[in-house]
Amino acid sequence: MGLKTAEQYVASLRDGRVTYWDGERIDDITTHPRFRVPIAVASRDYAYDDPKAAELRSFTTEDGGRAHRIYQIPRSEADLAQRVELMYHTSIVGLVSGVYMALMSVKDAVAKVNPQYAANIEAMYRHARDNDLRAAEVITDAKGDRKRKAHEQDDPDLYLRIVKRTDEGIVVRGAKLHITAASLCHELVVMPTKGMRQDETDYAVSFSIPVNTKGVKIINRSFAPAELNEFDYPASAHHSIPEGFVVFDDVFVPWNRVFLAGEVQLASIFAQSLGLWERTGGLVEAVRMAEIFVGLAQLVTEQQGKDRDPIAQNSVAELISYAEMLRMSLDYACRHCERTPSGMIHPNVLAVNVAKYYYAANYHQMMRYVHDLGGGLVITLPLEADFRNEESGQYLRKYLRSVPGVEAETRMRVYNLIRDLTADAYGGWQFVVALQAGGGLNAQRIMMHRTYNMAAAKAKALAAAGA
Repeated sequence: MGLKTAEQYVASLRDGRVTYWDGERIDDITTHPRFRVPIAVASRDYAYDDPKAAELRSFTTEDGGRAHRIYQIPRSEADLAQRVELMYHTSIVGLVSGVYMALMSVKDAVAKVNPQYAANIEAMYRHARDNDLRAAEVITDAKGDRKRKAHEQDDPDLYLRIVKRTDEGIVVRGAKLHITAASLCHELVVMPTKGMRQDETDYAVSFSIPVNTKGVKIINRSFAPAELNEFDYPASAHHSIPEGFVVFDDVFVPWNRVFLAGEVQLASIFAQSLGLWERTGGLVEAVRMAEIFVGLAQLVTEQQGKDRDPIAQNSVAELISYAEMLRMSLDYACRHCERTPSGMIHPNVLAVNVAKYYYAANYHQMMRYVHDLGGGLVITLPLEADFRNEESGQYLRKYLRSVPGVEAETRMRVYNLIRDLTADAYGGWQFVVALQAGGGLNAQRIMMHRTYNMAAAKAKALAAAGA
């Protein structure tokens, strides 16, 4: 089919998918007010006629067609750098479609165990690429009692599992939680949430199915208020994307869409592959956000007339250090990229995990600096309606005056962005996402231990000790 237009993307969502929001089953998400902003956000990725983004957003495939660059398999450091640049200009709906990079990165390992699964991965990648589809990363299980393994739960469905195998395919039951943009995508790419044991074969499962497959139900929520005002919510009004609980109620998956069905030795490989690309996307967003925080901190201090105050300067310097450490980590991860046996390039695994850990472990401290500089006005600033009201607005214009040359409206816009990004709708979501997206801090610690060259470090220590 080739590249879609934004209009064709919207039309493709009218496919009978079963999705809920705020207690309501929504038959057509394209006309529902709750999905107005999310669909507008996702549609921007289909603006191929935008001359500023056309070259970055698409590429020519080996068959001579055009496809979204999110599907371009990096073969060189330059390809990887271009992919990272694309991430700065792509919605989260486009970014999660990078799940196919995770699949393609494990294809070689899968082929050694089951060549047909590897062929299925290749076929699904091409199907999604050539039809300009978007796919959700569907990985986190409900998990139930965390002290118990998957097969030890009181309810065996608390981890997604295979309940039936036939000559035509498999039937799965369970749920996957925290699935970003599930209702806005075309495909659900399911992977194991972790490694599985030999007695957990039914839980080692990976596949891709259309969102409107019978038995799939998505329950949505969002950080954003139902009614968004761009003045009061400058971030949420442009970034609101629903998170979904995706339920699989005895869902049939044909064999040609199955990538894993009981081969427990591959389960952890699938889970780790998605973690790498998700953390890379998170690192790109971390750099973008950190640089915005530096700008907001400096603007606030200047508007308060405190830009030469040593305490304020120290806080801004901490934010600069944070932003630059993240930027350098991202650059290092790309310049010291790694190659799979098939020639695919991916960011340095150790560098990405160290950077994601640094970002998450220090995020709350950085927000403390921003809030300390901003003061109470971050959460007490009146709304735009009060500012536009002739009677109340005169007082806001009078008492929000600060240094010469700064209009009250400009000051309000800066504070509204600080509040929305750090202390309100988008900010509350971001506080949790910074820590949990791509796995919590311990997930990165585990990967650091697995990938760091400890033998070399010990050898250097022994040499330094003269042993």
